[in-house]
Amino acid sequence: MQHRLDFYKASPAAIKAVLGLEDRIAKSELEKSLVELVRLRASQINGCAYCIDMHTADARKGGEDDRRLATLQVWRETPFFTAREQAALAWTEAVTLVSQDHVPDAVWEAVRPHFSDAELVDLTLLISAINTWNRFAIAFRKTPA
Repeated sequence: MQHRLDFYKASPAAIKAVLGLEDRIAKSELEKSLVELVRLRASQINGCAYCIDMHTADARKGGEDDRRLATLQVWRETPFFTAREQAALAWTEAVTLVSQDHVPDAVWEAVRPHFSDAELVDLTLLISAINTWNRFAIAFRKTPA
């Protein structure tokens, strides 16, 4: 793939806006390990090599287990994730793939008991932010170094 555009240089104001989302996410009550799992899972769904590489490395730096990282794509078929993480991953998939099923009620009912109202808003913001980063990286062909 050929790199198309350095979006950081092309529109610093746009990137500053997205970084504002990241600032809010960093101040949220969501666990850092959960944040990285969500970022990584959305990036897997979207096929963003740059973000998959970055968030796998960030998760490892944060102490994430290689076995969990290796099985994240098939999280439903493993015993490695907590009920809260499973709910967040299902929410991540549904929100990322919103055009397919419009975030089904069953996914909402599964995530609701595990997160406060504020956490659900922050989780959804996190999912929206990583989907934004994925789209920038994919559209402009940003690849891992």
